[in-house]
This record gives sequence, structure tokens and C-alpha cells, in this order.
Amino acid sequence: MSSTRRSRRNLAMAKKQNKKASRKADKGRIWQDPHWSVKWGKLVPSPGRPHNVKSLLRWVGEKLPYEALAETKKKLEQEGASKDGVYIAHDSMGYGRYVGRGNVFQRLDARQRAHPKELAYFSFYIVADKKHEREIETLLIRLGGAHLQFNERKKRVDISPGDVRDYEAGTNYIERQKKKGKKKK
Repeated sequence: MSSTRRSRRNLAMAKKQNKKASRKADKGRIWQDPHWSVKWGKLVPSPGRPHNVKSLLRWVGEKLPYEALAETKKKLEQEGASKDGVYIAHDSMGYGRYVGRGNVFQRLDARQRAHPKELAYFSFYIVADKKHEREIETLLIRLGGAHLQFNERKKRVDISPGDVRDYEAGTNYIERQKKKGKKKK
């Protein structure tokens, strides 16, 4: 899908939600090569949108080339951002192959060293409230399913549900359970 078409679709969705889309305010370039440029900035709310709405995420980077990992880490350190969050290691086709949480850049570097031929891109999400990292990681792992070749924990590729205890205490849940007792023939 072209970027113009995607932009129109995003604007149409924002109108449906009765919210104006945020605008990007680029602040500079972090890294570049002959094919890609990695920039940083901030999303600015449009007029009429409340400024006091708390964001779930503090920093987001999606499908960045692994070659930009060190410079991205350095930029977040300069900005005083936490290095803890949720991350995804992607293959050359963009499929997520590993999802995890913790020290994002240290863990992504370790994943790259373990699977140098398979991984080409990375995504990261620095969560505003650390207590939600585990829940976001669990959602991403369950969503990734069979594509996550390097994740075995929490992954479900069949119809069996995950363990609701993977989510934060205090969360309400609805769960499908097998009936106990003797099975009917």
C-alpha cells in the first residue's frame, strides 16, 4: 500500500473516531545508509486534542535496521529514556521472530548475535508504566504465534488458551476451561 493511500486511510480513521491525527515533529537523524534513514522526533497532538492524555508508550521504534541499533541506543541514553521495554526481532521479510521484554538494546543485541543470518530489523516499545511490560509482551507473543520461531514460552499455535496469570494481578478475565470429570463417549 502506498504511503499516500495509507495516510488518507489513517486520516479517515481519525475522523471516524472524531479525533485529529497527531502530527510528526522530526528533531533529527540518528543513522543512515544508502537505503535507509532513521530519524527521531515527537508526536504532537492536533489542536482540540487534550494535552493531558497520558500515553501508554514513551518511545516507539518499528522495523528499524539492525545496523542502527547502537546509534538508537545512544540517542535514547542522551534523551534520558529508560532502556527497559518490550521488543521484537524481525526477519528480512518483516515477520516478528522473537518477542521479549527487559533491557531492550542489550537483549536485541544478544538476539542478533544468536541468529545473525535470520534477523534484519527490530522494533521496540518503551512503556510509560513498567508494570504493563509483561502484559504487552504476552499480547505480542500470542499475536505472533507460529511466526515466532525463537520464542517457546507463552506461545500458542493451537487452540489451547494461554495462562491468564501471564497478565497483571487485578485484571478481570474471562477464560475457557476444559470440563473436569469423566469424559462422555
